[in-house]
Amino acid sequence: MKRAVLAYSGGLDTSVGIHWLADQGYEVHAVAVDVGQREDFEPIVARGRTAGAADVRVIDATDRFAAEYLTRAITTNALYEGKYPMVSGLARPCIVEEVVRVARDVDAQVVAHGCTGKGNDQVRFEVTFGVLAPDLEVLAPIRDANIPRDKAMALAAEWGIPIANIVSSYSIDENLWGRTAECGVLEDPWVAPPEDAFDRTAAAADRPTEPAEVVVTFDRGLPVALDGETLPLSALIRSIDALGGSYGYGRVDMIENRRVGIKSRELYEVPGALALITAHRALEDTTLERDLAHHKPLIEQRWADLVYDGQWFSPLRRALDAYVDATQTHVTGEVRLRFEAGSCTVVGRRAERSLYDLSLATYGGDDAFDQSHAEGFVKLWGLPLKVWSSVQGHQE
Repeated sequence: MKRAVLAYSGGLDTSVGIHWLADQGYEVHAVAVDVGQREDFEPIVARGRTAGAADVRVIDATDRFAAEYLTRAITTNALYEGKYPMVSGLARPCIVEEVVRVARDVDAQVVAHGCTGKGNDQVRFEVTFGVLAPDLEVLAPIRDANIPRDKAMALAAEWGIPIANIVSSYSIDENLWGRTAECGVLEDPWVAPPEDAFDRTAAAADRPTEPAEVVVTFDRGLPVALDGETLPLSALIRSIDALGGSYGYGRVDMIENRRVGIKSRELYEVPGALALITAHRALEDTTLERDLAHHKPLIEQRWADLVYDGQWFSPLRRALDAYVDATQTHVTGEVRLRFEAGSCTVVGRRAERSLYDLSLATYGGDDAFDQSHAEGFVKLWGLPLKVWSSVQGHQE
């Protein structure tokens, strides 16, 4: 009997996918990868077995996800289209790595996922499978068998797969870096997101009225402590995510451009991700030389596009990582964040090797800036435009 290893979320589509693969004659090994989602895996395991899996494995990859993936996202200030910290895009290659490990362990011939044909995740899964396991066949039961959501629900009922507690109005994905929601009423971009679409960020009526401040310590671009307490990265992210979420900070409602060519309305809750990127950028403002600070955002945008598009294991992404690593040598210091209802603001920053020089910046009596140099500088800086204007500037 052929063996198939399925990336298993425990949701409707992947549960139906297990039964579908079993009906095709495969011995199905389901792999649920914990990348920091707040989930009880016992019912997921039970559901997978009920659906027909020969084996359901739960693999804890939370710390590896933080150490190998989220560190890169932080130092790169990675936001797709300048807004989205890429909750799903960062997790998929990590999940594929674990699925491939199991596939090798059980000598599988097939790897599978539960994506539809409209989303980005099919691209991320299959491109990454192609890099890490080019010899294995890839199946996508929901997409390939053209099983829409209503049919999937009917099949789950017919096959006795318990779905009552997992089917909602929204399609949800969650991990350590944040939570995503789509579908249902969110498909109408004119409709305001209902409060029941949120889970990690507090409603306006439940937010604290008094602000809170926290100091984030960075070492070579990576957050290592909160208020002086050294923490593992996964714990640090959870802590600041919970604080920001309690103030309702980190909600992103956007129309984004999917890799498959369509626009979609997506709702994200990313308080920890946005707070850490905000803090990291503030520290870079004090430590990166001017031209380096101006060029790095171009690299960040390209890096985010690559990861969003499923190119985590591309040589370009790795080359860009080397550039980013070189920029982080002196990004060591502290940033003070203030959380208020719906917002997170940088209110202080200091660095061991800050390029901010008070003696040059001050307008007070201790000013060390020699203003006599300014007149000549300005004249030379503006000379090309002055020549152009006198010769060509008023020509029709």
